Amino acid sequence: MRAVVIVEGKKDRERILPLLREDIDVLCTFGIPTHQRVMEIHARVQNDELFVFTDSDDVGKRIRGMLAEEFPEAIHLHTKREYDGVEHTPPEFLFQLFEKHEIAKT
Repeated sequence: MRAVVIVEGKKDRERILPLLREDIDVLCTFGIPTHQRVMEIHARVQNDELFVFTDSDDVGKRIRGMLAEEFPEAIHLHTKREYDGVEHTPPEFLFQLFEKHEIAKT
């Protein structure tokens, strides 16, 4: 089964992409997603396994909440607040997280 990871921005995408299996797509919300962006994500995701990986700040939590309503089947990945967002999370932490969910590059 294909999988998709949704992140907030392109720096988050750049941070995690090298650590993921090559068949994993990474989509960005580009901040709080508009209705149009959510529909674009729906069109891309279809029946893929879906992961939501947003920052632990207020905006990230708001985005996570919106996506949880739109995609109730999504698996939510979390970084530590001390890392100040996905883009600043150490690669070792990210790799272990992705490995746990079987989406890490081997």
